[in-house]
Amino acid sequence: MLLEFSKYHGTGNDFIMIDGRGKDTSYLDRALIQRLCDRRFGIGGDGLIILEESNRHDFRMRYFNSDGREGTMCGNGGRCITAFAKQLGIITLETKFEGIDGEHSASVLPNGEVMLKLKDVEGIRRAEDGCLLDTGSPHFVKFVTRLDEVDVEGEGREIRNQSRFGSDGVNVNFVERSEQPNRISVRTYERGVEAETYSCGTGVTASAICAYYHFKSDILSYYIHTPGGNLKVTFRSHHHTLFTDIFLTGPVSHVYEGACEC
Repeated sequence: MLLEFSKYHGTGNDFIMIDGRGKDTSYLDRALIQRLCDRRFGIGGDGLIILEESNRHDFRMRYFNSDGREGTMCGNGGRCITAFAKQLGIITLETKFEGIDGEHSASVLPNGEVMLKLKDVEGIRRAEDGCLLDTGSPHFVKFVTRLDEVDVEGEGREIRNQSRFGSDGVNVNFVERSEQPNRISVRTYERGVEAETYSCGTGVTASAICAYYHFKSDILSYYIHTPGGNLKVTFRSHHHTLFTDIFLTGPVSHVYEGACEC
């Protein structure tokens, strides 16, 4: 079977994009997705995303981690599928689509960047070593100094599998605040990829909200540097316990079109 796909990335977080409208994609099982995402024996990617028809919205997004398992919400993936839908002619500049965690809206901005609205966040669990919250995917945020010296793979893997996070584990973000209080740097260990990724959309969103919460700030707009590029997160805070109107903004790149035998 010949599989046609598009390759996209959002600040280095890269995805295999499949147009699944009117098609049977059930053959894309865990083993095949794992092989397609392999960077040596497949196409390569942090994940695979299928764009499907939706009865309620412009389309439905199904996201699979590179380990082949269906994942929770992916922020950069949501931005990339918006650009993909525009390429396919499904949308123009605005969209509402269905994710695993509910409805999302997104816009393609005049400069080509994509702004994605994420779900509201209610409640942050504070631990001695960091903060835990859910921005569509569960994230643990740890503030550090000398971010470039952190063993993200080793320490991230150890924290990701700790029993306090349950059997599914957690994504782990290491965050350093810059001299400018509205700027942070983030490196993320992603579950499902089981490695550090160049960028994680729900991770930088969690990190920005935690920076506001942890430093008792009044800043509601953050610029985030990741190994793959720069993102912006804005939100509204209600008594430091409920966060709404959460937007993730940044560049999206269409890398190439391709086809492979499955």
